[in-house]
Amino acid sequence: MKTRIADGEARDRLIIWIRRRMEEFGITIDALAASIEHDRRHPPLYRDARGNEWNGQGSMPGWLQAAKHAGVDPDFFRIEAKPIAQGGGAQEASGAPRQMDLFG
Repeated sequence: MKTRIADGEARDRLIIWIRRRMEEFGITIDALAASIEHDRRHPPLYRDARGNEWNGQGSMPGWLQAAKHAGVDPDFFRIEAKPIAQGGGAQEASGAPRQMDLFG
């Protein structure tokens, strides 16, 4: 039978792991804080079922390009709230189906 790690011990181990990865990749606290602030100012607009996200800035990522080339409308992956037509469900006012935000 496996022994559960106490919450405090698991947290301490996680902090050590994060600090080591930051050191390994040369990530500073300032760079981490700047990245978090950037993410807050530019939340994701698109998300797939695997958790890949895109905030609409820069080039369209490969996962979304592949879906588009396969005939899927990129708006299917849009997670931004839009008005819902009467009757509700996973369809926009335009009648196009879209992915529900399962991660928000």
